[in-house]
Amino acid sequence: MSDTRRLLDIMARLRDPDGGCPWDLRQDFRSIAPYTVEEAFEVADAIERADLTDLKDELGDLLFQVVFHARMAEEAGAFGYDDVVTGICEKMTRRHPHVFADADIADAEEQTRAWEAHKQQERAAKGGADDSALADVPRGLPALARAQKLGRRAARTGFDWPDANGATAKLDEELAELRAEMDEAERVGGNREALEDEVGDLLFSVVNVCRHLGVDAEGALRRANTKFESRFRAVEARLAAEGRTPLESNLEEMDQLWNEVKSPRSE
Repeated sequence: MSDTRRLLDIMARLRDPDGGCPWDLRQDFRSIAPYTVEEAFEVADAIERADLTDLKDELGDLLFQVVFHARMAEEAGAFGYDDVVTGICEKMTRRHPHVFADADIADAEEQTRAWEAHKQQERAAKGGADDSALADVPRGLPALARAQKLGRRAARTGFDWPDANGATAKLDEELAELRAEMDEAERVGGNREALEDEVGDLLFSVVNVCRHLGVDAEGALRRANTKFESRFRAVEARLAAEGRTPLESNLEEMDQLWNEVKSPRSE
């Protein structure tokens, strides 16, 4: 028995109403979806840490999510795991005619354009009413990743700045608008919705700057989170060495410690 077949049999057993796992039996597509997203992020985290042992385990967890969804679909009479595999094989073959047929693709940029053209043709063949350049950008993507994809799609229509300087100028503009809204809120009372709108515009502009610089916004923020956590833990450790906690310190002292631990000599 292949390991793939064994995994499918394990999933079927877990979902068997006669002696299966009560937790697995209670799940549906909606309840499992958050776990699927979580496992994808854990794969990304293992890659970020360059931990190939963890990556192997996390890819297994992500594969199990695929098998779980496929099993529930099979129970509903919609499709099974083999259909999922067949579908992706056909799609990859269809979208790479320069590899599997006789099409000519000059470089990666041309392949990206061809890929998007294939996707548009597939949407049209399905009879989808949405012919927008932004069609099928998943709403379930993390906000930063979705903003980056929306900006990239719009850029392909020519709706974009010619370079990073234009995107940076827009960032300055949005920051000024946020400051103006903060001043207004201080004078006449807070307008939470307006502030949230301005912060959202600022974040979207940051993502556009990232896109123009060839930086993955989601990955950059993950690295910034890791760096912040490492440095703050180092500040805590220095205070703990003196028998104190951050609550027993003050901002000026912690800021000094922060600058010390962030110096190249401390990292």
